[in-house]
Amino acid sequence: MYNEYVKVEHHEGWAEMILDRPERRNALIGPMIEQLTHTVRMLGMDDSVQAIVFRGAGGCFSSGHDLKELQLEPRPAWALSLGRIFREANIALFEFPKPIVGALEGYAINAGAALALSCDILIAGESAVLQVGEIQQGAGVANNVAWLRLRAGEAAASRIVLYGERIPAAELHRLGLTSEVVPDADVLARARIVAARLAGFPPGSPARIKAAVRAQSGIIDPREWFTVQSSAALLSANKVS
Repeated sequence: MYNEYVKVEHHEGWAEMILDRPERRNALIGPMIEQLTHTVRMLGMDDSVQAIVFRGAGGCFSSGHDLKELQLEPRPAWALSLGRIFREANIALFEFPKPIVGALEGYAINAGAALALSCDILIAGESAVLQVGEIQQGAGVANNVAWLRLRAGEAAASRIVLYGERIPAAELHRLGLTSEVVPDADVLARARIVAARLAGFPPGSPARIKAAVRAQSGIIDPREWFTVQSSAALLSANKVS
């Protein structure tokens, strides 16, 4: 299956979901995010898929929202609803019932970091970095905060979003945000091995185990969870301004 910006490759029992704007380091634009949401929901309903590998094309995960596109005049129609569009993508990823194995190559920046943090298992290359740097632009970090509060404690989340710096793979691993750190050339191969292994378990088993783990988060309504984070970010921004 191939959309303009999101590519899907099917394997035996698993699939790869690929952000496909390598010429822009997989920077995100509205139509691309909407295609991602649709793709996630379609794969979630596909009984032949027990797990997915989530990656970016061209050896880079995602450089975040495409600021060049957002600065065009006139502004693209999707720009005004970008926050809602991206929140929907994050909710779809949260609700995805099967394990997501992320292949963190190169870097995952800002909005791209949120997508990387959505992965249940994140395999990072030795030179890969993740950055939640919106504080440098005075922007909100709603989706990243929502994922970081799920994946890490408040102290780690605060350090990441308040420093706003690039965090190398080794430090991400120390913080528990990556499952493995491997040589850069091995990231995709390792992610595929993990996904294939999950696909080899009894049908439905990976989804049931993921559901059991996710239940421990205490998050009953993911839409409310992400909306609350967005509202808090907007309130903070209004106070500052």
